[in-house]
Amino acid sequence: MKYIDIVTGPQKASAIIQGCMRMPSLSKEEAAKVIKTAYECGINFFDHATCYGAGDAEVRFAQAFPLTGLKREDIYIQSKTGIYPDRQEFDWTKEAILSAVDGILSRLKVEYLDTLLLHRPDLLFDPEEVAEAFDKLESEGKVRHFGVSNLMPMQIELLKKCVKQPLVINQVQLSLEQSQLIDQELYMNNKTTDMSFMRDGSALDYCRLKDITIQAWSPLQVGMFKGTFIDNPEFPALNKALEELAQREGVSKTAIAIAWILRHPAKMQAIIGTMNPDHIKDVCDATKVNLSHHDWYELYLASGKFLP
Repeated sequence: MKYIDIVTGPQKASAIIQGCMRMPSLSKEEAAKVIKTAYECGINFFDHATCYGAGDAEVRFAQAFPLTGLKREDIYIQSKTGIYPDRQEFDWTKEAILSAVDGILSRLKVEYLDTLLLHRPDLLFDPEEVAEAFDKLESEGKVRHFGVSNLMPMQIELLKKCVKQPLVINQVQLSLEQSQLIDQELYMNNKTTDMSFMRDGSALDYCRLKDITIQAWSPLQVGMFKGTFIDNPEFPALNKALEELAQREGVSKTAIAIAWILRHPAKMQAIIGTMNPDHIKDVCDATKVNLSHHDWYELYLASGKFLP
């Protein structure tokens, strides 16, 4: 496993994060095996959100964790708040944030979160209210570090106008197929392709400048939730390139796809969502792979991109 020191955040955090969104479908024994397998593979970072199973993912994690033999201080636990599917809105009000964290801690049966992320932008957010909530959570020892998810640079800047705590993480979608985070600067000022459209406000470069760690969600996905590109007949060139590198490195195609993200000099983390222990082991082989500069571009082009 590779580890990164998140600037002013968690130290020696695993480059691969175990996402827990699908954990409600498991028994507590099965969930414990997922947690233990991930940890034995070197993963020490676990990602939750209040909207994952309407909180059931956190409940199942709490039921399973005592069966693993691990201690709370052995791992980093992260959760996100702000999405309320039941009422079809995003909410970053002070009351909502504070109530959400109390619920998270109760469901997880822990005294603190290592990181709390604001999950997608509330279009009515008041940075002063967020700041008040963060100050209270920090002073009460309920949250150690703060961050965001799916935010553009100017939204982060607006938050920072009032929030005094460093925003150490921005969790965004990134995969070989969904590479808009990287694409735009390549096609800058190019009227011949819509890949020149700026969709994220240069979030990647901004986060690198501001020492904000990118966490890549859905690193194997097509679109938002259309399944994986691995062994997908709609991506023959990409799967051929993945297979060639997988054979060369003695790992799975999935591991190569994750290694492509980890090869980027931004020192990102990749979030995996599988609940299959064998798949977890396969994915973690990504940290054993050292893709060359050429390898990285070969995969990028095989995914359907082109050099202008």
